[in-house]
Amino acid sequence: MVIGMRAFISIDLEGMPFVVSREHLFVKGALYSEARKIATKITLITAEELHKMGFDEIVVADSHGPMVNLLVDELPEYVELVRGFPRPLSMVAFAKGSDAALFLGYHAKAGTGHATFDHTYSGASVDYLRINGIEVSEFLLNSYLLGHYGIPVILLGGDARLIEEDVRRFAPWTVAVPFKNAISRYAAKSPSMKRLEVELRKAVDEAVRRFEEGAGEPLKTAEPVNIELRFLGSEMADAAELLPQIERIDGKTVRFEAQNIEEAYRIFELLILAATGVRSIVTR
Repeated sequence: MVIGMRAFISIDLEGMPFVVSREHLFVKGALYSEARKIATKITLITAEELHKMGFDEIVVADSHGPMVNLLVDELPEYVELVRGFPRPLSMVAFAKGSDAALFLGYHAKAGTGHATFDHTYSGASVDYLRINGIEVSEFLLNSYLLGHYGIPVILLGGDARLIEEDVRRFAPWTVAVPFKNAISRYAAKSPSMKRLEVELRKAVDEAVRRFEEGAGEPLKTAEPVNIELRFLGSEMADAAELLPQIERIDGKTVRFEAQNIEEAYRIFELLILAATGVRSIVTR
């Protein structure tokens, strides 16, 4: 059993079990309250098992949309909650200093077939994001940043397609729990919550055991970091090009180089915020 350790959990919604409708994803959505309950339940199961296994500090980053999704009254005293958007380093804010990380409710990258809500960071802005030539999901983007800090991602729960395409390929040591098997962008099959709870608790136990044995490793990318970002609209690339370090490749695509993945992540965040602002202006 690990003693005196700190775990970091990043929570998204699109890869949660039973979440299949756009009405699950927005604060005013008819099914949003259901999605919040599901995400909170999954978070509680994971946090309880980590605490049982000896992690006395657990930081949970609420990381979907406005990042105020989890039901705070349900969380135990040993959990600290990161909420609010925008924030530096977004889905992995306050992860630095943790011993191990877990990602829950994660989904496949933009353009993935048979995956619910496939997108990369911003479904309204990003066509694809490439880091050192690899087209990445949010799993890879966030894992690379944690790897820069020396933090391994020991468990992922989410869309089966993400597990098949990214987790097993790039981080086979990460214990993976499929929360859903999609047949389209808006339809998927999930096990019952009771069955998922059993599977998730076993997976957390296995992930911690592997971590104790040194089986997991931080996932890193080469430095300096080369980023290629293709937007959904040329007006977004127009805004991005205002930064002097940004090179325009074509109408919708830009690229830049950063000293390390943290710097790249921060610039990427800024570009997405700019793209969101431009979209808001032209559609107002």
